[in-house]
Amino acid sequence: MTSDTVTLEVSDYVAVATLNRPPVNAVNWEMRERLIEIFDQATDRDDIRAVVLTGQGKVFCAGADLKQRPDPGKHGEYWWHNRLTRETGNAIKECTKPVICAVNGAALGAGFGLMASCDIMLAAEEAVFGMPEIDVGLAGGAAMLRELVGRSRQRRMMFTGMKVTAAELYRLGVIEACLSREALLPEAMAIAHEIAGKSPLGVKYAKLSCNMVELMPQKDAYRFEQNFTFELSKTEDAAEARKAQLEKRKPVFKGR
Repeated sequence: MTSDTVTLEVSDYVAVATLNRPPVNAVNWEMRERLIEIFDQATDRDDIRAVVLTGQGKVFCAGADLKQRPDPGKHGEYWWHNRLTRETGNAIKECTKPVICAVNGAALGAGFGLMASCDIMLAAEEAVFGMPEIDVGLAGGAAMLRELVGRSRQRRMMFTGMKVTAAELYRLGVIEACLSREALLPEAMAIAHEIAGKSPLGVKYAKLSCNMVELMPQKDAYRFEQNFTFELSKTEDAAEARKAQLEKRKPVFKGR
């Protein structure tokens, strides 16, 4: 279902997906379905090798739209809503193309969750982050926070709804950079274009490796990666990469 709640622009193998629900880019069902559509399509599109996710205006995403809550008294509605919510993040994580998140402002609740689903995260200096579900009588976000912050900080954010600045997340090593708002998107685009210049097959399996090894013991994870290395070594792109290195030129990848 194509919708303008998230816009998409593609150029030179880089896609820019922009959250577009002024004034605060609150996530509703339509936006979730649009995000799933974009990232599922990005997996299949040969003209996309990396995706930048950002927001219009001065807020990245203030969270879920509180005016559109499921009715727990209506059979099945809450479970459908929860499934749609889970699949929004899964679509980003499972997209075979790396996703760079350029957080241009506040990222709260569902907005923080969107960022946490991405591969590489950058933020503007003005950005703040939090899981304020406790302030509306709910609880959620522990599964996302545990991948980003330590045990004590995770619980404090969950129990109090406290907000954390971009500078603090950068200090903790959670995000890649804390930049001026003007420098944010250009830096995210530079990273995306660098990735887009690599072997598409190599990047695809590099992301799959990153996702899968998180679930494995180190011994099994390394063996898993070695299988990919072996398969990739037989591809045309691998041969082209080696040849280009020897000839001191830029490789021309064909994705096979």
